[in-house]
Amino acid sequence: MASQSLLEFPFPNQSQLFPPNTTSCENAQGAWDLLHRVGPTLIITICFFGLLGNFFVLSVFLLPRRRLNVAEIYLANLAASDLVFVLGLPFWAENIWNEFNWPFGVVLCRVVNGVIKANLFISIFLMVAISQDRYHVLVYPLASWRRRRRLQAQATCALIWAVGVLLSVPTFLLRTVNDIPDLNISACVLQFPHETWAWHVARMVELNVLGFLLPLAAIVFFNYHILASLRRRAEVHRMRRGEPMNSKTTALILTLVITFLVCWTPYHFFAFLDFLFRVQVLHGCFWEDFSDLGLQYANFFAFINSCLNPVIYVFMGRLFRTKVWELYKWCTPGSAAPMSPTHRKEILQLFWRN
Repeated sequence: MASQSLLEFPFPNQSQLFPPNTTSCENAQGAWDLLHRVGPTLIITICFFGLLGNFFVLSVFLLPRRRLNVAEIYLANLAASDLVFVLGLPFWAENIWNEFNWPFGVVLCRVVNGVIKANLFISIFLMVAISQDRYHVLVYPLASWRRRRRLQAQATCALIWAVGVLLSVPTFLLRTVNDIPDLNISACVLQFPHETWAWHVARMVELNVLGFLLPLAAIVFFNYHILASLRRRAEVHRMRRGEPMNSKTTALILTLVITFLVCWTPYHFFAFLDFLFRVQVLHGCFWEDFSDLGLQYANFFAFINSCLNPVIYVFMGRLFRTKVWELYKWCTPGSAAPMSPTHRKEILQLFWRN
């Protein structure tokens, strides 16, 4: 059986719904059986931790009911995007459990796929926005406070959500439920108006270029200059004090980039192989099984990114630990004295510099 890509939601295309026992490609039946047995449990586990982590993050940011600063606006939008994304994972778990027999009807086929696709783009673009904001704070610290306005951050987030929804429109329009008599199932499929190479090229550009390569280039650009700036500061620190500067910021930035690459590169690699197979650059059962199964198993790495985002973006920062303490005091008013504005400002500065 061949799978559909993640950003079109991992349900198969109509032309891909042929399991190994109906074609000459019979070598991968065991791998598909393993996916049907183990996949739903892994997806539900990812969904549980993703819901728990991102809901907790949103609670910490929003429950005190005070105005969010620029950093909190981006982080809250990222948590909201990941939260909406993981809400759609149980549908895919049930779909795999039923061996790609979609039981929820045409409307949910389109809505679930469209919402998940929109929020996948939103999550990636928000990571670019967060990297850009950190770039201005760390590379141009004197000018960053003038530029980092709340309205600008809110407008950026609104634009990102709008672009994500716009990029998901083809999924809303082209997804449908088709009967596959040979397999005795009704599958949620992405059905192109015409099976031509132009549709596959357009989908590849949207998926691999807009959804990965361009955001990755921006992230690498911003973080390269951040690391270069930190190295220069470290040299100045050594000359002045004879000891290395605290490397928490460097470790955080490297963790962000490496995790992004680990989670998303395998999926986009197999998605590109799938594109080459669809336009008949690659041929044969090996490449069909390799790309199809690779896409399905690479999906899990991309899913895990929504669970790791709360840890990487928030839990590793001192700002979040301070926010948790503020939430605790808000829930228990007599537990401690409120934090002074001066101390809060120091914590906000430490969030970007530690």
